[in-house]
Amino acid sequence: MSSNETPRGPVDSSRIPRYAGPATFARLPRLDEVGRADVAVVGVPFDSGVSYRPGARFGGNAIREASRLLRPYNPAQDASPFALAQVADGGDIAVNPFNINEAVETVEAAADELLGTGARLMTLGGDHTIALPLLRSVAKKHGPVALLHFDAHLDTWDTYFGAEYTHGTPFRRAVEEGILDTEALSHVGIRGPLYGKQDLTDDEKMGFGIVTSSDVYRRGADEVADQLRQRIGDRPLYISIDIDCLDPAHAPGTGTPEAGGMTSRELLEILRGLASCNLVSADVVEVAPAYDHAEITSVAASHTAYELTTIMSRQIAAARTDLKESEAK
Repeated sequence: MSSNETPRGPVDSSRIPRYAGPATFARLPRLDEVGRADVAVVGVPFDSGVSYRPGARFGGNAIREASRLLRPYNPAQDASPFALAQVADGGDIAVNPFNINEAVETVEAAADELLGTGARLMTLGGDHTIALPLLRSVAKKHGPVALLHFDAHLDTWDTYFGAEYTHGTPFRRAVEEGILDTEALSHVGIRGPLYGKQDLTDDEKMGFGIVTSSDVYRRGADEVADQLRQRIGDRPLYISIDIDCLDPAHAPGTGTPEAGGMTSRELLEILRGLASCNLVSADVVEVAPAYDHAEITSVAASHTAYELTTIMSRQIAAARTDLKESEAK
């Protein structure tokens, strides 16, 4: 979208009830209705990489359904994200559910195409396997990126049953491929049993810092966000959020739940504290609606994606303002 165009926003809920019509994210226009977008919301209905409960292939559409209740103005960030930039729903990336390697290649190619239009990606999973091809694509554009990974689990294991591409291995592969800035890698929300202490040793060698869910509880969201900002600096940042970073009380609908997690309030407050970071794309994954109750998990995920989208929209608008001012001099 050019700087002179007015973004097309969501359907007016005062004229058409929220529960009516197609469930695009936040009731925004489809990408094919606006031509191109500054932020493209895309789904990846894929869960062939899971190691426990399946069902995340239905996560994207569950998040879209829950997002019907989102509104255009975000008071927490004092911004109207859909007025600041063109945000559109790009539909789903259709992948082969029977071939993980092919699915990974398909996601990477689709992400390349979307990023090539100048859009940033807000991806709705799907299981965490998809983070690897998304990071590959983002790194082609920005070089090695900082990674902020919200999760109950490290996801830096080597293989499962000999398979290199699973939802528990994407960030080890990403480090091995050199697409991450190893000076700025952080996990947030980690908790629960591990296979052994070596898991933590290996993770540290890759460059990751860990903020556990207990750390968030004891230190508070503001202090954690400040620590993360300092670690990230002005590097291009990718945020990957496994919804199981939340406690099962706040996100029961996921494949590998762990007790003792963050609240949805803590997650949202940490994200808001990262508004000054250079967020280039993000994902929210592992929503498995078959295990959800009253859309608790989907609602949390939709608000998480909303905060991430707001951050990106604000940054896009600010960059355009800076460009106009520099051209006027």
